[in-house]
Amino acid sequence: MYSRFDRVCRRHGIEHRLTKPRTPQTNGRVERFNGRVAEVIKVAYFNSSQALRDTLLHYVRIYNQQIPQKSLGHIAPVHALKNWYAPRPELFKKRVYNLTGLDALF
Repeated sequence: MYSRFDRVCRRHGIEHRLTKPRTPQTNGRVERFNGRVAEVIKVAYFNSSQALRDTLLHYVRIYNQQIPQKSLGHIAPVHALKNWYAPRPELFKKRVYNLTGLDALF
């Protein structure tokens, strides 16, 4: 039996993954990301749920495209994916590419 959350994820084509038990490194990464998102939300006033959504989407794009991650060798996630994609493209469902116009939302 799937939870309501799992059903919504499936309907939207989202793969819901859980972290392995007793893996504090993974949980720490998730908590740090959630903390960063909470910081973004705290410093802004949103006139609508759409404004909040746009801000979160913008942050996720910047996070994935431009913010280096220590655990990835100090490169942004998209660059790590491109490095993994180059030798083994068959492991990916989609080609990895950079998004354009990151600042176009604002």
